[in-house]
Amino acid sequence: MASSHSSSPVPRPGSGGRDGIYRKDRDPSPLRCRTIRSLPDVCPKEPTGEGRGLCNGPSVVAEHDRWTVYSSKVNLPAALNDPRLAKRESDFFTKTWGLDFAETEVMPSFYLPSITREDFGPYLQEMAQRERIHERCKTICPNKDDVDVYETRVTNTVSTLTCVCVFQIFMKPDFALEDPATFNTVLPWSHFNSAGGKSSRDVASSKLLQEKLSHYLDVVEVSIARQISLRSEAFFHAMSSQHELQDRLQETQRAVAVLRGRTAAMDRVMCQGPLQALRTAMTRNNCVKLHNKLKLMAAVHQTQPTVQLLLSTSEFVGALELIATTKEVLQQELQGIHSFRHLGSQLCELEKLIDKMMVEDFSMYSRSDLNRSLKDEPQVLEKERLESLVFGLLRQRKLDFLDIYSDEMILAAKTLVTQCVAESVVNIEDIDHEVVVKQADQMRLMTFPQWFELLKSVFESFLFFLQRIKATLNVVRNVVLEVLNSNQRNRLLEEASSGASGREASQSPSVLQGEAELAYLTHEGLFISDALNEAQQQQQAVLAAQDQSSTVGSRIQSGENMMPTELELNRVVNNVQELLYTASDVSHDRCVKVLTARAKDGSLERLSSAEFVCLSQAVEGFVRDTEELCGRRSVSLRGALQSQANRFVHRFHEERKTKLSLLLDNERWKQAEVPAEFQDLVNSIADGKITLPERKTPGPDDRKPAEFLLVNGQKYAVVGTVLLLIRIFLEYCQCVNDIPSIATDMLTRLSDLLKHFNSRSCQLVLGAGALQIVGLKTITTKNLALASRCLQLVVHYIPIIRAHFETKLQPKQFSVLRHFDHITKDYNDHIAEISAKLVAIMDSLFEKVLSRYEVKAPMPSACFRNVCKQMAKMHEAIYELLPEEQTLMLFLRINASFKMHLKRQLARLGVINDGGPQHGLVVVDVAFYTENVQALKSLERLDLNMAEIWEQKR
Repeated sequence: MASSHSSSPVPRPGSGGRDGIYRKDRDPSPLRCRTIRSLPDVCPKEPTGEGRGLCNGPSVVAEHDRWTVYSSKVNLPAALNDPRLAKRESDFFTKTWGLDFAETEVMPSFYLPSITREDFGPYLQEMAQRERIHERCKTICPNKDDVDVYETRVTNTVSTLTCVCVFQIFMKPDFALEDPATFNTVLPWSHFNSAGGKSSRDVASSKLLQEKLSHYLDVVEVSIARQISLRSEAFFHAMSSQHELQDRLQETQRAVAVLRGRTAAMDRVMCQGPLQALRTAMTRNNCVKLHNKLKLMAAVHQTQPTVQLLLSTSEFVGALELIATTKEVLQQELQGIHSFRHLGSQLCELEKLIDKMMVEDFSMYSRSDLNRSLKDEPQVLEKERLESLVFGLLRQRKLDFLDIYSDEMILAAKTLVTQCVAESVVNIEDIDHEVVVKQADQMRLMTFPQWFELLKSVFESFLFFLQRIKATLNVVRNVVLEVLNSNQRNRLLEEASSGASGREASQSPSVLQGEAELAYLTHEGLFISDALNEAQQQQQAVLAAQDQSSTVGSRIQSGENMMPTELELNRVVNNVQELLYTASDVSHDRCVKVLTARAKDGSLERLSSAEFVCLSQAVEGFVRDTEELCGRRSVSLRGALQSQANRFVHRFHEERKTKLSLLLDNERWKQAEVPAEFQDLVNSIADGKITLPERKTPGPDDRKPAEFLLVNGQKYAVVGTVLLLIRIFLEYCQCVNDIPSIATDMLTRLSDLLKHFNSRSCQLVLGAGALQIVGLKTITTKNLALASRCLQLVVHYIPIIRAHFETKLQPKQFSVLRHFDHITKDYNDHIAEISAKLVAIMDSLFEKVLSRYEVKAPMPSACFRNVCKQMAKMHEAIYELLPEEQTLMLFLRINASFKMHLKRQLARLGVINDGGPQHGLVVVDVAFYTENVQALKSLERLDLNMAEIWEQKR
């Protein structure tokens, strides 16, 4: 039963609470027994029966009282009890945080001390005496309120015991009179005579039982009357409230009837006409939509014939676009159309068929483009067709189409070499095509000029081949870059459109609100809330359709549905460049096959230096052209050329080393005349040209050979072997100029050649090997001086050769230049040994002659005449061969040797510088010696210092 107005906790103005909340008055004596209150009333006022006007009736338009927390009809325990718990526990947190909330023990605070019973010990000791006195007073003198409560409890107890006595048996849940035990308890027949007679005792017992039951009835009636008297006021109050409620319901019914009548009149007069116009407009819009849908279905129905027509003209991109658009329309606009239920799968199969057709068409295009004639045709074959194929393959994400082109390119490269060889062999009559079938054997039967023309033809064909491939791949790259740029532009437009759609979304609530009002007006149902719910659903559907349409539009524009991503497109661009690199490598590999087929029998090793230089220049030119064309430094052809160059260098070096050995073995170590061509060769070196000049045809005005070789103004008396050695190392330098890749190997071989010349000349001259090999009678001082001068000429050219090789080497290869330093040291040591040998020859002569020297007349003595004669011969032998400075230094050493032996002989003879006769004779001989030596050409400035021959006086 609802609570009464007097007990409901609603806010009332003028109440005593601080917050305006009604609070019940408290009884000043809570321990006293309260009076019995009536039941809570439902309607606080009695019905008056007075009629009320329509204006005072309940309003369906006016706003009702605002709901507050005090209007709630659910008490706090009902809110806190969670019926989902297994036990009837009250847990407020599981209602808010769910069943997974774990009850954990709260950690004690670190800032509060732990309180134990010992902390209350002093207080309990202090209050123990007072508590005992208080308990004693309560026992002796009870409280007045307790006495009143006791009296009330006694009265109630009597009444309760009476009721209990009455109802104790009748209120049992299993009470049944047919039960013998219950019947005997209610009607104790044991007190009656069992014989069936009616004695006075039985009558008295019967009367007593009847009176007892009557007493029970009276007690119950009194209790019921008492309860009714206590509840009478509430009962009559509830009845009056019921009458007032009925009156208000009748008034409300009449007000609703009047309102409905007025609403029907408004609907009839103001709404039916405009609503009919709106319905007609909506019907027309639906008809227009239906007509557009039918036209769209007709267009979709024509998709397959249109695709067939496009495929007949190889318009793969248009066919794929049409299929994609049709599939999009089927998924969005025509979804659920029964007649088109199989069209989607048919379009998918058609799309797969187009994929296969495009791959086959691209393969055929690649084959025809790569195998067509290399001359008199445009660079790119059917450019529009290629662009259409590439765009279609990209659209279908067939990104491996470049592999097809790569395979066709390898086959075309093999075919290209075969055609070049066949065209060259046809014009050669010496080769029998029926006997020699293999092209490699045919190439080996060619002469070098014929094979070299074939090689140049192959190089030229491959250059045209690479130019065509590059042009084709440029078209492919441009298509890929165009698609990539289009994707980037569409992505930027999509980002801009998403920002604009966000701004339009802020304006959409007002439009949607108008649509909600229209739904409210056009709704024909019973409840207005249904119209509002339908309007909200329509708004959500419109927003979803807008989002979906914008997504579909952006996908169609940007190609996200089929087109590759930017990362994939960038990878395709890189693959295009890698394919061009692969084309360069394939061309080089095929040229290597041509080169190795020729070199199989060692014919390339037997080439002359001029022929090999021509071959090297042709290969280097082709490699350089391919690098400029493809931007790739291929190493296969260079490696093959380097391998052949190593073999050529080995043969080249061995030939010249053998030639130099033969020249040295036949060299008689006599001064040779210098032809004019060698002088010109030396002059070109002096001008900084480390190259071999062209051979001139002999003419009538040719110059005569010279006696000396002029090098930077100095005369060099040389043997013929040295002249050829100069030409040989110039040939080495010329090879390095023509073939820079062999600079390191050639430097090593040239170092070996120079070492060989040094060691072999040392064996022949200083080691006197020429006596047995050539048949010389003796190794003269002239032979020694000539050998020394030849070595000096080689030493002069070593720094020039080193500087030339340094320009051809990489910085990391400069370490090999140390070979020249070692060679220079070896040559200088050899020259010093020859000078020492010349001094040793004169030393042995002095020792032999001066050992027989005697100080006696006539003067000058025969010994000194012999010494001066030998000195003159020595000077005559070396004067024209060695430079003046070297001659002067050599005679200084010889003079020192002469003074040493003379001093030793004078000491043995006991001749001293005492002014005696013997001293005078020795002075005459020494003066003769000095006069004759200084009389020799270029020795006038020679300081003999003959005073050192005398022992110092003691």
